[in-house]
Amino acid sequence: MASIQEAAVLGSGIMGGGIAQTMAVAGLRVVLFDVSEDLLNQSLKDVRSSLQRTVKKKTMSEADASAALDRVSTVVGSDYSKLANADIIVEVVPERMDLKEKVLHAVSASAKANAIIASNTSSISITKLAACVPEERQARFAGLHFFNPVPVMKLVEVIRAVQTSDATVDALMELSKRLGKTPVPCIDSPGFVCNRILVPMINEAAYAVFEGVAKPADIDQVMKLGANHPMGPLTLADMIGLDTILSVMEVLHREFGEDKYRPCPLIRKMVAAKRFGRKTGEGFFSYKTSKL
Repeated sequence: MASIQEAAVLGSGIMGGGIAQTMAVAGLRVVLFDVSEDLLNQSLKDVRSSLQRTVKKKTMSEADASAALDRVSTVVGSDYSKLANADIIVEVVPERMDLKEKVLHAVSASAKANAIIASNTSSISITKLAACVPEERQARFAGLHFFNPVPVMKLVEVIRAVQTSDATVDALMELSKRLGKTPVPCIDSPGFVCNRILVPMINEAAYAVFEGVAKPADIDQVMKLGANHPMGPLTLADMIGLDTILSVMEVLHREFGEDKYRPCPLIRKMVAAKRFGRKTGEGFFSYKTSKL
């Protein structure tokens, strides 16, 4: 399979912007898509700020940061003809099967025949997503699961669907290494590897709050000092987003059918209240700056 030189990233949220930045820094040309111009502008602003931080830390030159930013172009809307030259297309739209199916179907009509299409989903079946593209494209479909913040986190899960070819897995493993990541291959299973282990632990920490066992800060302190975790599970939950945590737990509960995966009612209430964590300013902890 030919070397990957150009990428399209569908969705410019925290993950999409981070993936675009990481690919651009590695020398790939990137086209970043979103239906919202405001989100695209914010994403570029975040990428620019992130690159400037690396310059200040002297881990990247000003010239290299500027060149990386120049390699990122944006498209507002769903004119996917602009991804016709992409060697890889990474879908990073919200975790809704109906939305992903719609986007993947539209993308398939414009992508070149030998393009790899990958999803960054954290919970939806890769095999089910692969079935959303035409049969002739399914061998070149796989999961490519990055972790937040993408420029910093080293892990990438490369997930093989039932339909995925060996050549596609090999190409994504090679690409991940070019991006400075450590790829881990796995088969398509609910939660893959990391989230299957991590998210139920976060859910259990939420139950400890819900049942009055201890306060959030104390629970985090216990896990940092007692389990040598660099960050407490509830701080991590706020960073990931409680909406994402709930989505993953619902998938695990539905697919495995076991009570140990039942989402904590407290997480459901917080998501209903739009308290998703850092991105909304309020979660298990508050991130709002007082104006007093």
